[in-house]
Amino acid sequence: MSPSAAPRALAAMRPEEARGLSGLVFDLDDTLLEHGELTEVAYTSLFRLREAGLRLVACTGRPAGWAEVLVRQWPLDAAIAENGAVAFVKERRPFGAPRLRLVFPADLAAAGARRAELRALAEELVRRFPTVALADDNSARFTDVTLDIGEHCRAPAEDVAAMRAEASRRNVHTLASSVHLHLSFDPADKATGTLRLLEAAFGEDPTRARLTYAFVGDSGNDAAAFAAFTTTIGVANVRAYLPMLPVPPKYVTQAAMGRGFAELATTLVDLRVPPG
Repeated sequence: MSPSAAPRALAAMRPEEARGLSGLVFDLDDTLLEHGELTEVAYTSLFRLREAGLRLVACTGRPAGWAEVLVRQWPLDAAIAENGAVAFVKERRPFGAPRLRLVFPADLAAAGARRAELRALAEELVRRFPTVALADDNSARFTDVTLDIGEHCRAPAEDVAAMRAEASRRNVHTLASSVHLHLSFDPADKATGTLRLLEAAFGEDPTRARLTYAFVGDSGNDAAAFAAFTTTIGVANVRAYLPMLPVPPKYVTQAAMGRGFAELATTLVDLRVPPG
């Protein structure tokens, strides 16, 4: 899709496109969740999508600890956390509960040691910029440290820009979502992490996976994934971020957040029904 192409309404999706999908990759915050809360209609949609034959992969900037719980308890096949840096896969067994497998990173001890440096930088930035705070989910993270810029705090754009510039001077990578500023030593993005996971865990060819998996997101933090996959869907609140997306989603739902996710689930399930 051309970077200048405007998104189409989800109703424009053709049945053959929906039937050609083997999986769905989706963001959590403000895509499936509504201001951090899971609604019944969004949660039920996951079961409907799974029953329709789609592999389900959550992909989020949230912590690895969250991803582990999601895969263990939700109807998911895998979850990717910390913007692609960590992944858990559900492995079904002949009896008992499914087993979880950590796919990456390989060396958790090394990742933890490096996080101590990031934590020191984050605490320094909090002292310098009173408009931000350490995010309340850092205790569950493996690879990055996050600052709250929009979840419980409201940091002005100039403060976020200044913090990113300071981190860059110290060779620290940053990624800003609608709620958090992520600090990490290794660049990670949702597209790279997803494709790596699909190949490592399920033997998917990355080139083909770009065609057979749809991505669902809501913000500029999903830019890499919107650009990587052929079938991409934004819930309606993505419209506020369209000017900053080099490649916008192919389709946009009418409803926002979890209601928009439920809308796309209904659309995909209906379109995947064989004709006749």
